[in-house]
Amino acid sequence: MNMYTFPMQRRFGEPEHGHKPAPTPTARVAVAVVALGVLLFVAALAGAPLGRTWFGPMASFVLAGGGAIALIRMRYRNTTPGIKHNGVFFSGATSRGALAWGLGILFTGFYVMLYWFPAPLVGAIRLVDPVSYALAGHAANRWFLYGFLYTVAMIVFGTRMFYKYRHNRYERIRTASVIVFQLGFAFLIPHILERLNEPEFYFTYFWPLKPDYLFPSGVHWLTSSSGHLGAFLVGWGAIMTFVATPVLTYFLGKRWYCSWVCGCGGLAETLGDSWRQLSDKSLGSWKVERWMIHTVLILIVTLTALLWFNDAHAGLVFGSFTRALRRWYGFFIGMIFSGVAGVGFYPLLGSRVWCRFACPQAAILGLFQRFFSRFRITVNGGQCMSCGNCSTYCEMGIDVRSYAQRGENIVRASCVGCGVCSAVCPRGVLKLENGPVSNRFPGADAPVGAFLQSLGLRKRKHGGGAYWS
Repeated sequence: MNMYTFPMQRRFGEPEHGHKPAPTPTARVAVAVVALGVLLFVAALAGAPLGRTWFGPMASFVLAGGGAIALIRMRYRNTTPGIKHNGVFFSGATSRGALAWGLGILFTGFYVMLYWFPAPLVGAIRLVDPVSYALAGHAANRWFLYGFLYTVAMIVFGTRMFYKYRHNRYERIRTASVIVFQLGFAFLIPHILERLNEPEFYFTYFWPLKPDYLFPSGVHWLTSSSGHLGAFLVGWGAIMTFVATPVLTYFLGKRWYCSWVCGCGGLAETLGDSWRQLSDKSLGSWKVERWMIHTVLILIVTLTALLWFNDAHAGLVFGSFTRALRRWYGFFIGMIFSGVAGVGFYPLLGSRVWCRFACPQAAILGLFQRFFSRFRITVNGGQCMSCGNCSTYCEMGIDVRSYAQRGENIVRASCVGCGVCSAVCPRGVLKLENGPVSNRFPGADAPVGAFLQSLGLRKRKHGGGAYWS
């Protein structure tokens, strides 16, 4: 039987595996520890009196998290460093199988309860009361629980990133960065400020991703409730928005924020790493992405301007219209898209649904990166063997291989500079670099003209390149 008559289901089925060794006694113990921690958490949800003492969080989260880290270490400890995605498209958890659907329903259900039906979470909220009292000086609420779980997830699955990408220095550094920013600046510091009777302020988020910080109500609240510190916080948000964003993006690309600082990107890069291969690379998806993300950006810019205009006229111009628009934006973009879909759909659509299609911060950073940045991914096209690893594992849906085959720099507004395309390349074809703006792509020496051409406001010169390709 030759290759042309070999049964289709055998040629394209899952490769045969050798005999898998039985789990070691240590691994069995680690699994039991994780199971016990999860069981205690479920018991707390069901109303078991585990809260209000340190026994609850220590017994549940430390057991579950510590056991998971032990399992991760055992999985990668005796393996050769390097990316291993064996069987990723044959696993029910990573290829939209039954387990992936179950996880998607679980994540989505958690966000629905968190936002609108928090009563079933009361037991879990009480479970983290000791942590909340220690940091913030008051009992926990659902948002403290969310921040706590978010941070624990990033630490546990960030550990997995350290082991999985231990051969790649860049991946280790950026993983450490997002964990430090989440733990310190997005969890510990905001709640310590609460304990000091100051505003709960998240230093890693600013307008337009955190629009409240530059809305009139947010500015008035900060300056009136905290005096000089409030004025500093308003100034911090304004500087990060209007100064740091363009300057840092010019030198480093959007990766300085999306892959090194942002908590949304941090969760996608740690917890969501197992599903990065599910991002849609089709041309249709790219077109939808462009329209959606820039529509959200226009919407938040317009809303912010209307709120300030209305505030300046004592609310007499637009009346309740701007308040209704703000509630609509918070519901559909802030809750439905960034939470329910943005994280809940990880196991089905990939880990960067929010970042690709709706994050206004990513839209602004992308515009700067595309036309006014030194960042690019350079390509040694002569070494490319078209294996497709780079495209497969691009969480932003970029067909990296097509650039490599043409020998073109990868200069895309959506690229978050995670570097995984370079990490999974077996021949070192791709390299993240900063260099002169003028040689990034044809027409880069006139970035304003390139930007206008991308909008269709200036006629494209022959041979000028596809500015939004």
